[in-house]
Amino acid sequence: MARPEILKCVLCGKEYSPEPERYVCGTCGLDGTLDVLYDVNEAKKRLMKDSLSLSREMSMWRYRDIMPVLNDANIPELSVGWTPLYENKRLASEYGVRKLYVKDDGRNPTASLKDRASAVGVAKALDFGQKTVACASTGNAASSLSGFAAVTGLESYIFVPEKAPAAKVTQLLVYGANVVLVKGDYAKAFDLATAAIEKFGWYNRNCAINPYLVEGKKTCAMEMAEQLNWEVPDRVFIPVGDGCCIGGLYKGFRDLLELGLIDRMPKITGVQAEGSSPIYKAITENSERVNFGPANTIADSISVGAPRNWAKALRAIRKSGGAAVTVTDNEILSAIPELARSSGVFGEPAGVTGFAGFRKMALAGETAPDETVAVVVTGNGLKDIESAKRSVGKPLSCSPDIEEFSRLIDLRRTHK
Repeated sequence: MARPEILKCVLCGKEYSPEPERYVCGTCGLDGTLDVLYDVNEAKKRLMKDSLSLSREMSMWRYRDIMPVLNDANIPELSVGWTPLYENKRLASEYGVRKLYVKDDGRNPTASLKDRASAVGVAKALDFGQKTVACASTGNAASSLSGFAAVTGLESYIFVPEKAPAAKVTQLLVYGANVVLVKGDYAKAFDLATAAIEKFGWYNRNCAINPYLVEGKKTCAMEMAEQLNWEVPDRVFIPVGDGCCIGGLYKGFRDLLELGLIDRMPKITGVQAEGSSPIYKAITENSERVNFGPANTIADSISVGAPRNWAKALRAIRKSGGAAVTVTDNEILSAIPELARSSGVFGEPAGVTGFAGFRKMALAGETAPDETVAVVVTGNGLKDIESAKRSVGKPLSCSPDIEEFSRLIDLRRTHK
């Protein structure tokens, strides 16, 4: 395992030793999220293309030589990562790009990309001798943490907005988490979780606060590069809520650049819902900071008006030469069946938001015909069946009579 050398503030550059109680920059406060940095020269000796090609570890831990967990025994016994990356020639042709790939991170144990972060989070809690972990979440991070806490024997406290989808809340309870439905939005849940963590001394799984969590999410980028034989896409689309997933993508590609495993950075495009778009507004207004505000979107996993990891999100887009785009809730809903019917990948609303953003930019002529594009689907559609139902028609209803069925078929064909 790699031992982190330093923690470095994204805003002011101040450096800290990787102590258990150090989450954010002492000077910049909560806005001063930290990068986890390693001895790259040491990592280069172990993390090489040849060694990776021989590895039988088909999970995100194949990159453990540049991950922050100190003790192998603390890695949870759930297989996370190495999710499929599908090429879709039909969608590439339809939307006018050279190649299109779909990364299905809904295939992780609790059905979202957040499992990459939670796997690292519980391992670090055990590294530091903690017995209780906690976080605030709009849904996926919560269910993810509860699952990984359960398998490692840690107690978990989860703070979610009271309007979180029932399927996600049920998942938390199944895993045995202590669930707190907070009256208010994600920002209110985050504030209460932060206060409780500070008061009771729990380990903080909030990805925007804990610098080690992004180290799990970065493996999504590392997998894509390796799955494409180290020829990275020209552009990667990913949904943006708190800013952690897009920050993780950037960190993963940047680490690969420093290791000499890739030769360029993809343009990272962050996609937000129109009703929850503070990162998009900061990019389009060329602002150095993000203004917080209300959030309202069907895509609950990215319904974040106060993105706590805004600095890493802005950096990911700007340093990669990427872009930001917004999509309406109707565009998100229509993306659910389109992506499923063309690729077989069923995503929840937030999960398909990256695809909705790609589609919008492609139709506007903002992608190029010689580009290779990757879209990250961050969560499985079974997490929010009610939204999926809104995106499709109703089934046929028929008695067990072949004549009635034949009439229904004829009627359907007439109306097509």
